[in-house]
Amino acid sequence: MDIPAHSISAMKSMEVIDINTGTKLGLIKDLKIDIEECKIISIILPGVKVGGWFSKEKYIEIEWSDIQKIGVDVILVNGDNLFENKD
Repeated sequence: MDIPAHSISAMKSMEVIDINTGTKLGLIKDLKIDIEECKIISIILPGVKVGGWFSKEKYIEIEWSDIQKIGVDVILVNGDNLFENKD
């Protein structure tokens, strides 16, 4: 995959879209990085907060290998392997 150079702050302002459904998944909240390999493992998107004030926030994690294209203002992902975790 030919990946253009983008800063992390620029990537955090890009809309993430599932190419299978056309669904807007949101903006990047965080990245999971393998510091020994100096590689991004996955991107993390905010999920749904369930419960009241003291509930844990869920998030959606997308493996870096599921990113299909990084454009100027959008990131296209294959959403078949999305999984939701608790923070």
